[in-house]
Amino acid sequence: MKEKLLKRLSSAQFAMYELRLFLDTHKDDSEALAMYEKYQSKYDTLKKEYEEQFGALTLNGKNSDEWLKDPWPWDLA
Repeated sequence: MKEKLLKRLSSAQFAMYELRLFLDTHKDDSEALAMYEKYQSKYDTLKKEYEEQFGALTLNGKNSDEWLKDPWPWDLA
């Protein structure tokens, strides 16, 4: 479930990035702007869902050492 949510987050973020590049040269394209806002909303919803289940994706101004408790890649070998 964790990996699936991360992939969905990544997909929404990629779509937003690509749409922002398009909007840089097509500022008046209301359809592209609506798509961007749709993906932004989707991203926000997925991020909230992820963080409720698995913790914060970023610090967001909070200083936490929770990431130190996770196993490091070489700990799993």
